[in-house]
Amino acid sequence: MEEDYIKLIFGLKLKQIRTDKDLSLFGLSKISGLSKSYLNEIEKGKKYPKPDKIAILSEKLDVPYDQFVSLKLDKNLAPIGDILKSKILKEIPLELFGIKESDLIDIVANAPDKVNAFISTIIEIAQHYSFSKESFYLASVRSFQEANNNYFEALEQEVVKFANAYHLDLSTNISSKELEEILVEEYGYTINNKDLEKYQELDNLRSIFIPKTKTLLLAKHIDEAQRTFIYAKEIAYNFLNYEERLYTFSWIKFDNFDQVLNNFYASYFAGALILPQQTITEKLETIFKKKTFDRKQFVSIAESFNASPESFYQRLTNILPKDFNIQNLFFLRFVHKQESKHFYLTKELHLSHQHSPHANETNEHYCRRWVSLKVLKDIIQSDSQHVFDIQISNYPDSNQSYLVFSSATKDPFKTNQYRSVTVGLLINQQLKRKIAFLDDKKIKHFDVGVTCERCAIKDCKERMVPAKILEKEQKNLKIETVVNDIFKQFS
Repeated sequence: MEEDYIKLIFGLKLKQIRTDKDLSLFGLSKISGLSKSYLNEIEKGKKYPKPDKIAILSEKLDVPYDQFVSLKLDKNLAPIGDILKSKILKEIPLELFGIKESDLIDIVANAPDKVNAFISTIIEIAQHYSFSKESFYLASVRSFQEANNNYFEALEQEVVKFANAYHLDLSTNISSKELEEILVEEYGYTINNKDLEKYQELDNLRSIFIPKTKTLLLAKHIDEAQRTFIYAKEIAYNFLNYEERLYTFSWIKFDNFDQVLNNFYASYFAGALILPQQTITEKLETIFKKKTFDRKQFVSIAESFNASPESFYQRLTNILPKDFNIQNLFFLRFVHKQESKHFYLTKELHLSHQHSPHANETNEHYCRRWVSLKVLKDIIQSDSQHVFDIQISNYPDSNQSYLVFSSATKDPFKTNQYRSVTVGLLINQQLKRKIAFLDDKKIKHFDVGVTCERCAIKDCKERMVPAKILEKEQKNLKIETVVNDIFKQFS
């Protein structure tokens, strides 16, 4: 058993016993003869008292010695004990969010009933939805992104530093050939383009890195943009000196939180290298100043970089909050298989609050009026490599509207499967100041919901199922109203 864990448990028990007896630290100090600062250190889990000091506390608080030193916690403190024992607080770097572990424990100790009921609820929900450790890690990173408006100045500067060190011109497209040369010459990599194809089970993987021999195995069917991104990520791991890392792309599993965080940092570095901030900002400014939306120019900008549409859209979520002060936005990625009725939301990001279009884990039907789903239907019906569309989505329930950009492409790794990426910008006074084409009559407006089951829009031709959940809520509201009337009548 870790010494730190034993200290924390003893401190929690002492604080709970003291507060149950309505004793202040000063009061406990007075009756025990132990200094207030010493007792405070014990309760914070920083010190463990010697047996003679425990004996004094046991006598003065009228608690058996064995109960004091036992690691068994009562039901109020049991959940926090489980969390401490699982070491999950050690795995997640709370300092990223400006939180000290001792502060968190102090919060729990001050209101154990309420906080631990909350923790137990979260655990139960996580188990109900099969919320894995990987999902928890990814959710933590997503929260970290949102807390920082998904912009990391230090990484942007590292990209500039790298480009200067290796004489890369960020105003022109960087090729995979340039980055491969750096990996081989500078970091001693061996690039293998053939052996990964021998393993049919790995047909969805784009690359595997073998650290012992510094061999990077690449799938044959990746395109130039994908190869460039993989090389840029490998450079990031080396240039930023990240030892904890993932060795497959796409990832299979995470062993610890540092791997998840470093994977995000490396991806951010790669995106910033391939899609330079200044270049994108200048190109977006020319579009945003126009009174009408230039569809061809927007698609041309997205395709002008040596990057996939997904990388371009994700890069927008870094640049729009920073350079345009557009801080209320969402990013979505959907996947859809041809002839299937299902659309799966596999990635999302919300800045700076939870926006209306969001993931649903109860198998409800996403609104078919979303442009994210429309472009997926359109690309299946066409021979295009890239289908783009734009719309203004109005959410009647919340009285909020979004300017939404969406692109669909064929998934190069899965037969008859497609994916769409979407960025939606909340229409407010800030957006109206930054984007001149919001009143363009050619941009179609649609009233939308989140899911059909909760949607109040009448006569919707795209509706997949009745609004069962909404109808149930409305029925309960009517019952509540009648009950309130009865209370007034007979009171």
